[in-house]
Amino acid sequence: MSKQTQTARKTVKDIAAAKGGVPLVCLTAYDAPTAALLDEHADLLLVGDSVGMVVHGLPSTVGVTMEMMILHGQAVMRGSTKAFVVVDMPFGSYETNADQAFLNAARIMKETGCQAVKIESGAYAAQQISHLVERGVPVMGHVGLRPQAINVDGGFRAKGRTLDERGRVMAEAKAAEEAGAFAIVIEGVAEDLAAEITAAVACPTIGIGASSACDGQILVTPDMLGLFDWTPKFVRRYASLNTAITEAVAAYADDVRARTFPGKAETYSLRKPEA
Repeated sequence: MSKQTQTARKTVKDIAAAKGGVPLVCLTAYDAPTAALLDEHADLLLVGDSVGMVVHGLPSTVGVTMEMMILHGQAVMRGSTKAFVVVDMPFGSYETNADQAFLNAARIMKETGCQAVKIESGAYAAQQISHLVERGVPVMGHVGLRPQAINVDGGFRAKGRTLDERGRVMAEAKAAEEAGAFAIVIEGVAEDLAAEITAAVACPTIGIGASSACDGQILVTPDMLGLFDWTPKFVRRYASLNTAITEAVAAYADDVRARTFPGKAETYSLRKPEA
């Protein structure tokens, strides 16, 4: 029997061990070339169901399917070799019961080779998380603003602005941790609530719109690269790809119409006959 190939990927233990230490660097990835660029710098790559909006042009994440998540998960795994890769479980793939959650999580892990899945952790989710973890599926939780619940919330609305809501978000985070989640994404909450949750749970918290009080940060990569005209308040743009791409395409169009592209450098010619 041949010796199994050893990989240099980070493991769930590496992510869990980051609690209270150097913040985890996390980004979304949806394709192999982008994953390859991010891999050297990111501790964790999330194949987020945000792919439905930023790649497929859907109005929300609700329309994302298992097939979409698996396709993009496979691409990210091909493009990366070091980062810990998590794939989102899409809306409708885990809410019914624990058995449904396991069957779909197992399919995602088998078909992509990813290291973990992520579940948006409503009050119902602790049973699913525990069921998955007991059966060998590492699970990342997600509390606060939950994009899959947009139709109940009436939009992408920050959470934890009332005492009742703060208590509910905290309870969901504690339930996810107690059920065995190795990390929890906290989205769209005030800094003090993010700090309270981070102090209250033993697993790392990863913030998105939740301040630097968390154990790590994640952003949607096309947002932080400035691919779109509008970005949420919590995003810092580290590039302006929208402008760069627009200018590049405009220059290409001008060259094509002026017949200056392709030029001699980009054109093949007949080989000279050998003597």
